[in-house]
Amino acid sequence: MPHSHTPQTGLDSKISRRSFLGTAAMAAAGLSLPARIHAASVGANTDLRIGVVGFNGRGKDHINNYLKLPGVRIAALCDVDPSVLAAGLAQLRSKGANPSGYSDLRKLLESGEIDAVSIATPNHWHALGAIWSCQAGKHVYVEKPVSHTVWEGRQIVHAAAQNRRIVQMGIQSRSGAGIAAALRWAAEGHLGKIRHVTGLCYKRRPSIDTAGAPQPVPEGLDYDLWCGPAPKAAVRRKKFHYDWHWLWDFGNGDLGNQGVHQMDIARRFLGESDLPPSVLMLGGRFGYSDDGETPNTAMVLHNYAKGPLLFEVRGLPSKTDSKEMDQHFGSSVGVVAHYEKGRIVCPNYTDAAAFDSSGRQIIAFGKTALPKDSATSVQLIESEDADLQNHYANFLRAVRANDATLLNGPIREGHVSSALCHVANISYRLGKPMAVDAAREKLGSQPEAAESFGRMCAHLEANGLPVANTSITTGEFLQIDPATEVFLKSEPANALLHRKDRPGFQVPNLGA
Repeated sequence: MPHSHTPQTGLDSKISRRSFLGTAAMAAAGLSLPARIHAASVGANTDLRIGVVGFNGRGKDHINNYLKLPGVRIAALCDVDPSVLAAGLAQLRSKGANPSGYSDLRKLLESGEIDAVSIATPNHWHALGAIWSCQAGKHVYVEKPVSHTVWEGRQIVHAAAQNRRIVQMGIQSRSGAGIAAALRWAAEGHLGKIRHVTGLCYKRRPSIDTAGAPQPVPEGLDYDLWCGPAPKAAVRRKKFHYDWHWLWDFGNGDLGNQGVHQMDIARRFLGESDLPPSVLMLGGRFGYSDDGETPNTAMVLHNYAKGPLLFEVRGLPSKTDSKEMDQHFGSSVGVVAHYEKGRIVCPNYTDAAAFDSSGRQIIAFGKTALPKDSATSVQLIESEDADLQNHYANFLRAVRANDATLLNGPIREGHVSSALCHVANISYRLGKPMAVDAAREKLGSQPEAAESFGRMCAHLEANGLPVANTSITTGEFLQIDPATEVFLKSEPANALLHRKDRPGFQVPNLGA
């Protein structure tokens, strides 16, 4: 098992494990951590020292990006899996770096040798890891979704403000130059008023199989620490390190995994800063029977006043035995914003393309959004803003300046977009299986929602699932108070806004 490093620290940030746990307990009781643990400001002429937490998946991208940026040093790696930690340390040391290794985030946070923490753990650790880091005086980059529940996300927002920390959320499209240019262009009224927006997550997700019996924990892994705030129960999946995404105790399905990126872009086009007044989600886990709990096929209706935000999730291919995924206006994982005089399509995290009402492309925001036919005359708009090129560099710039207003992805924005996924999942989890006609009636008379539902039904038919014989889990149509982020007249829904965390891993209550 790799060595768990306990570094020497300076007076301003030195906290023992005992005192850290004591201050964490104070936070859980609603008290502020003492100011003495706040890290000193990062100097403009010194390396910014990063600790990467969790790197068996998205964390690899964190490491690779930080290695490319000047003025930053990966000073520590932290992972509860000893084999993952050992491999990460060996890789960095082979490149001349000398990071410390930790298996416990709390030990890393005691270090005065860390200025910022970059979190890419499983979802159920995002909020607690980010809050503890803020309270230990570290700046934070936290992956999407920034939380596992709505209430957790709000507590990160409070933690960032109360501890005066820079907290960037890992929705990289916030630094996409083409998307930013498209948003400005649309706001100028070139296509008229917005009508509705559709987010797409058509991403192949095969069966995770059925374990049949409790599965072993990876050798040497501290399972109690891995579970953290989540229930500690027998492992119910064959693939330990990824398939937690499809179990409610740890993940949020593909809506909160991949879809949160596109949900955020869609909300930006609508210009909405809060949750909608109501939400409904329909779908199911179709095409196979396995240990997964989250839907692989779904549609979401967020009823905003400016227009509906629709979202579609598909984990099955375009049709039986196909390797291709469906496309909607040329995009599989993207966003389509519909206006009076045309539409804007965002096919990735950086670029966008505008089309008139006849379907002719008129502008490309970024070179990859140009039509394949090079003979087509399309105006190209590119951004020269260097701060809209690399999300990690944007985070480092804000940390160096100690100015959260410089962030392209401030934590409150990450919280709201993550919460959009959470409230939709809550609607689904409270739903009941219904025949297709009954499910359709639940949508009401909204034409855009009816079209989205029709596309989902056609998709199921193409995959050999006749909708006339298929039950669709039809969620509760939930009313929301956007100001307080609670449901109206639904205690079962409100109970899912925040779960009871395990002792020692409680997300602290830092404010309403």
